[in-house]
Amino acid sequence: MRSRRTSLGILLLIVASAAAQYRDALPGYRYEFPRDHFNHPDFQTEWWYYTGNVKSADGHRFGFELTFFRQGVDRDVRKNTAWDLRELYFAHLALSDLDGGKFFHAERANRAGPGIAGASKTENRIWNGNWQTTWRSGEQTLEAIDARFQLHFTLRAAKPPVIHGENGVSQKANGAGRASHYISLTRLTTDGEVELGGRKFQVTGSSWMDHEFFTHQLEPDQAGWDWMSVQLDDNTELMLFNMRRKDGSMDAFSAGTFVDARGNTVHLKKNDFTLEPAGENWTSRETGAIYPTRWKISIPKLGIQLESSTLLATQELAGSAKLVPAYWEGAISLNGHKGAAPIHGAGYLEMTGYGRPVEELR
Repeated sequence: MRSRRTSLGILLLIVASAAAQYRDALPGYRYEFPRDHFNHPDFQTEWWYYTGNVKSADGHRFGFELTFFRQGVDRDVRKNTAWDLRELYFAHLALSDLDGGKFFHAERANRAGPGIAGASKTENRIWNGNWQTTWRSGEQTLEAIDARFQLHFTLRAAKPPVIHGENGVSQKANGAGRASHYISLTRLTTDGEVELGGRKFQVTGSSWMDHEFFTHQLEPDQAGWDWMSVQLDDNTELMLFNMRRKDGSMDAFSAGTFVDARGNTVHLKKNDFTLEPAGENWTSRETGAIYPTRWKISIPKLGIQLESSTLLATQELAGSAKLVPAYWEGAISLNGHKGAAPIHGAGYLEMTGYGRPVEELR
């Protein structure tokens, strides 16, 4: 969902006081590419989420996540030196060694400074230190270096960008501006290298990129969200999210998108689908949060019935800083039926607000 991803917007206690300086996400926005793949400083919060499933020639499976967050702090145009604090940049990096049964994650925070972090159409890249993605000639190069592992990938979009929601906005609550502008590249063919434990794995697979920009944060009665990206083996994709209320109900603005083999989209409203836990949980020793790790999906009007599972339950990103909300984001596999035909797929699942409501961290 990716006003789901306030893991940046709620990171900071200062966002509410600065929000009036920024634009709201409103219907009628005119998207333009490649411009809209990069930064939108008129909006307070923005993120780029890369997730994917890859494997080596001998079948060793990995999931990965690389995310970049931009948080507006002050739009004062009089600030014009490299060290003026106008925006903060955060990034999360994770590697799921699905066959090795291990999960690694890291995070970082920087101001833009003299080129330390940023998102630039002029430079055709998004970066935070030596974690970056660079756009060149219809493909992206993704690089991330950690003391324990490294990722070096080339990503190529097999389909055009998908714009989620209706009238150019993905609505998250009732009222004008309580929304985001939400773009995805739903099938990125991926090849490259994973370096882990002194070994280099040449890998291939598929990735997904989400990009959202907005200003409004969660409503006080919204506790968190469940979001899922799905890449099915018939060359179709799904994005679904539930907005969870504190009373346990699902918000009416929960929604999704189905992408057919040609890249055409179908908007899914809350009543068009169900995304429900299927009775398998994992409890975090670090945060005490209980996450449902098996889910059922039903989309009657598309004839889709799926069940997701994961090889690795321990895919929680629990930040070292107390202002960073813990969330579970990990690689999943899916099995089920589309009509009478069996279908399989892979994807990523994100769950927030299970330790405590996201809103409490403001």
